[in-house]
Amino acid sequence: MSTQTTKAFSPYQIIVIATLVVLQFTVILDFMVLSPLSAHLMKVMSITPKQFGLVVSAYAFSAGISGLLTAGFADKFDRKKLLLFFYLGFISGTIFCALAPTYHYLLAARILTGIFGGVLSSISFAIITDLFPLERRGTVMGFVQSAFAASQVLGIPLGLYLANKFDWHAPFMLVAGIAVLVTVSIFFTIKPIDAHLKLKNDKNPFLHLWHTFTDKFYLRAFLTTSIMATGGFMLMPFSSAFLVNNVKIQEEQLPLIFMITGVFSIVVGPLIGKLSDKIGKYITFVAGSAISIIMVFTYTQLGITPIYMVIGINVILFVGISSRMIAASALLTAVPEPKDRGAFMGVNSSIQQMAGGLASVISGMIVIQASKNQPLQRYDTVGLVVIGSIFICAFFMYFINRYVQQKTKQPNA
Repeated sequence: MSTQTTKAFSPYQIIVIATLVVLQFTVILDFMVLSPLSAHLMKVMSITPKQFGLVVSAYAFSAGISGLLTAGFADKFDRKKLLLFFYLGFISGTIFCALAPTYHYLLAARILTGIFGGVLSSISFAIITDLFPLERRGTVMGFVQSAFAASQVLGIPLGLYLANKFDWHAPFMLVAGIAVLVTVSIFFTIKPIDAHLKLKNDKNPFLHLWHTFTDKFYLRAFLTTSIMATGGFMLMPFSSAFLVNNVKIQEEQLPLIFMITGVFSIVVGPLIGKLSDKIGKYITFVAGSAISIIMVFTYTQLGITPIYMVIGINVILFVGISSRMIAASALLTAVPEPKDRGAFMGVNSSIQQMAGGLASVISGMIVIQASKNQPLQRYDTVGLVVIGSIFICAFFMYFINRYVQQKTKQPNA
C-alpha cells in the first residue's frame, strides 16, 4: 500500500492509528498494571522484591524469546493476519492472569502472555513503517506512544480501584475485555497489509532471521535498543512501592498521581511527535534524555515529600521519557530495508524485552526491603544505573541518526 505524504491523514490512516493506539494501550496496560500493584501484591502473596521482579521479567523474557523465534516469519505473512493471531494469544494469557490463584500460577500466566504480547509492538511498528512515510512517523509515534499515558489516565487508576474494590485479579479482566473489542475492530476495519510479500526476500525464514541479525547497521540499532530498555524496566517496577514506603504516599493516592501524570503525557505525546518531525528526531531524543537524567536523579533521591511535589516531578520525568521513546521509535523505523521490516522489528522488540527483563532482575537484586512496610533501600543506586544508560544510549543514537540521514538524505531526520 502506498503512503501519503500530505499533511492531513486520510480517514483510513486515522482508523489505523486509532486502532493501534488502543491495541498498544491494552498491551502496555497489561504490563504497567503490575507496577502500581507491586506494594499490594508483595503483601497479599507474601513475596519479596526479588520474586516480584521475576514476575515482571518473566513476561519480558518469554516475549523476547518468542519474538526471536517468530521474527524470521514476520515478513512471510499478511501483517493483519499476524496481528490478529498474536493478539488472540495475548488475550488468552491475560485471562489466565485474571484467574491466577497463586504466585506460581501468576508467574506461568505472565510467561504465556509474554509469548504472544511481546510480538505485538513489533508488528504494529512494521505496519506504521509500511503505511506512513518517515517525515510523518514522529507524529504517528506520538499518538501511538500516547497509549502509554492513556494506560495511566484510564487504566492504572481504574485498575487500582478494581483491585481495592474487588481483588488484584480484576484489572487483568478489564484488559482482556477491552482487547476483545479491539480484535473486532482489527478484523472489520483494517485492510490486508501485504505489499512486502511482493518484495524479493530470503525464502528460508531462519536464513532471513540470520541475515537480519548479522547486518552491521541493524546490530547497532539492536545494541542501542537494549541499552534504552534498561531505564524503564529498572525504575518502573518498584516506583509504586518506593512512593508508598519511602515517600510516604498513601496507596489510595497513587491513582491520582498516575492519572495527572498520564493526562499531561497524553497531551504532550502528540506534540512531541510533531516536534520531532519538525526539528529532528535526534535533537528531540537528546532533549528528552537531558530532562530524564535530571528527573531520574531527583525522583530516586526523594524522601518524605508532599504529593503535589511528587506529581510535578513525575510529570516532568514522563515528559522526558516520552520524548526519548517517541523520537527513538520513529528514528529506528528508518533503519531496516522494506523487505526486512517485520524481521527487524521482531528482533528489535525481542532484544528490548530481554534486555528489559534482565534489567528488572538486576533491579530486584539491587533493591532490598528489610520487612513489609519498611522503606526500600538502594533505589537511588538503581537511579544512577539508569542515568548511566541514558548517557550511553544518547551516544549510540548519534550514529543511528547519522546512518538514517545518509540513507534517506534527510538532514532533519
